[in-house]
Amino acid sequence: MISTIESDREKHEIIHGKNLADSDPELIWGWKKPAGKRRAERRAGIIAASAFLLPGKYVLEIGCGTGVFTEIFARTGARIIAVDISGDLLQLARAKAIPSDQVSFLESRFEDCADRGPFDAVIGSSVLHHLDIKPALETIYRLLKPNGFLSFAEPNMLNPQIALQKNIPWIKKRMGDSPDETAFTKRQMRKLFVDAGFVDIQITPFDWLHPATPSKLIHLLEKMGACAERIPVLKEFAGSLHISARRPF
Repeated sequence: MISTIESDREKHEIIHGKNLADSDPELIWGWKKPAGKRRAERRAGIIAASAFLLPGKYVLEIGCGTGVFTEIFARTGARIIAVDISGDLLQLARAKAIPSDQVSFLESRFEDCADRGPFDAVIGSSVLHHLDIKPALETIYRLLKPNGFLSFAEPNMLNPQIALQKNIPWIKKRMGDSPDETAFTKRQMRKLFVDAGFVDIQITPFDWLHPATPSKLIHLLEKMGACAERIPVLKEFAGSLHISARRPF
């Protein structure tokens, strides 16, 4: 069972998870659509590569939700503790065909996982922006082994759609967001990571493929997005930020 909830933010997230689970969260988030599946595969690959997920690695995935990304991360052979505070979303995750001898789903605050660590890597997709970010990074630092890696993909506040979605309440609700979630900028995140003690910090804007893209346009828009990710100034407005860092020895 989950430990005692300590904040209104966590209570909101649990209620939000229940509301999502009552419908189809993966459809709401866009991961079930053809373009969404392509985005998930690419995103998970980027996260896994920068966290050096390999057989023998011991990994904490924060905010695993319905296990969309857990399922992809598990292909690396890493041993994963996948946590979420929403028992309703975890029910959907446990229903997936993910090897139970490799992945353990845990209904818990990630802050309560110290007795299961330390970890070679702490990872997640679209989860840091749900958290009280400064203490969250300090906790992740403590959960990592020395020379352990952090890797996350998060929404980019400089993207026009993200800026509207995260700052206008009725749009936020319509898009399936929880009331407390936000988004980040590169400058903001770099300072937070430096202050938390991380090194080798890399923050890269990426992801121009919208989940609502029609199937016949996916290939074209992937090529256009790849070009946009290399163009100075323009690339800063991509939909997501990939953030990786290391806890020093």
